[in-house]
Amino acid sequence: MVRRARPIQCTLVPDGPNAVTSDHGWDLDEQATWLKPIISALHDSGARVSIFMDVESDQWARARELGADRVELYTQPYAAAYARNDFERILGEFAAAATAAQAVSLGVNAGHDLNLQNLGAFCRIPGILEVSIGHALVSDALEVGLYKAVRAYLQVLASSARHGLTSA
Repeated sequence: MVRRARPIQCTLVPDGPNAVTSDHGWDLDEQATWLKPIISALHDSGARVSIFMDVESDQWARARELGADRVELYTQPYAAAYARNDFERILGEFAAAATAAQAVSLGVNAGHDLNLQNLGAFCRIPGILEVSIGHALVSDALEVGLYKAVRAYLQVLASSARHGLTSA
C-alpha cells in the first residue's frame, strides 16, 4: 500500500490487528529485528519514518540506529493529566523526552487525545514538528463545521508560534 500511495511520512504504531486505538509505544529492544527492514523498505519507497514512542522511553538513540527519522510521542498520559488540571509535571517529562530525541537527531511529532483544550499548553515544548489531531478535529468539525474547526486549531498553533515555538 505504501509503494502505491507514496506518502511523505509513515508512522509505525505497535498495535495489534484487534486494537481499537493506540495505547503504547514501541519497545525497541524486543522489536528491533522486526522493525529495521520495515523502516528500510519505507525509506526505499521515499517515505520519512516516524515510530510511536512512550514518553518514559530511554530508547531514542536506538530508534535513530534503526533508521527512524522521527518519533511520535504518545500523548494520552498528558491529555489525561490535563483533564485533571494536573499536567505541569508530565508536560516536563514530555519536554525532556523531546529534548532527548532531538539530541540524537530525531524529529519529534506528538499525538493521541490532543484537542483544542490541551494543545496550546503542549505546544510550549520547543521543537515539536507535527501533532496528530485527527480524531479531535473530526469531532469538532462535526459540531461546528470543518472550516471553523480547522481555523480554531490553526489559531491555537499560531498563538503557540507567537510565544516562541517553532513549527515545520
